[in-house]
Amino acid sequence: MTRTVTAGLDGSPESRAAAEWAAREAKLRGLPLKIVHVWEPVPDPMAQAPLLGPETQQHWTERIPREAAAGLRLRHPGVEVVSEQVSGSAGEVLSKASKTAALLVLGSRALGGVGGFLVGSVGLSVVAHAESPVVLVRAGEQAADEHEADPAGVPSAATPFRPVVLGLDTDHPDEALIEFAYDAALRRATSLRVVHTWFPPSYYAYGMPLDPALNESVALEESRALTEALGPWRQKYPDVETTEESRYGSAAELLVEASREASLVVVGRRIRRGALGAHIGHVTHAVMHHSTAPVAVVAHG
Repeated sequence: MTRTVTAGLDGSPESRAAAEWAAREAKLRGLPLKIVHVWEPVPDPMAQAPLLGPETQQHWTERIPREAAAGLRLRHPGVEVVSEQVSGSAGEVLSKASKTAALLVLGSRALGGVGGFLVGSVGLSVVAHAESPVVLVRAGEQAADEHEADPAGVPSAATPFRPVVLGLDTDHPDEALIEFAYDAALRRATSLRVVHTWFPPSYYAYGMPLDPALNESVALEESRALTEALGPWRQKYPDVETTEESRYGSAAELLVEASREASLVVVGRRIRRGALGAHIGHVTHAVMHHSTAPVAVVAHG
């Protein structure tokens, strides 16, 4: 079975932005694009209301995905576009769709007046349960937003891509996460900026003064750990320029800051199979909500 770049579509501006991003990504990957429109049946009393007759239901179940797919074919020639409509819970349907997708793309509303995402319950549920990478794209996202401005300072999709940013925990440098980020940078012919943060030993939280010499020693050790984790990947992807950034402080804050100059931000989500169930870490959760660039959440063991 040919894997696809799959986008969830509900007719909203954020889902349309996600579908456009997914079409561009499908072209980069040389894969088909699959549009999944989920029809959630309305309760019986509402279904019997005059405003929700057969024509209205047909519009929602057929016209939206059909017209969206036709428009994507026109705007992205060369990309194979297929559409599918499924009845059921959006979270469950999209989580299931992620199992056969190379990548699942969802939309998120932009926060009014503040750059970033507003991730709804469906998006959070899918990210928490999907085992394939999930990309969140904010409403209003344009192709030019992922590229450098032209020499005159005008947004353009014809200029080089902005860097890909990867948030990495050197205690658990998962291969799937790192490879996804390097592959994304290679396909975009851009650089990879790897961000890692650290804090002093825990006993300094109890009011003990920070020893400058110890602080410098920890910083050097953390920097070396980052370089060691990336060593094999630099060799595997020699054409990707890699920038390492190991800093003291909040990983979420640094990644959100880095997103302002990124084409894509890549973060991880640890798969939990125990009693605690699905979980989204606080750093990934914060980046999902506040990044100004699309965010790829890569599940790993």
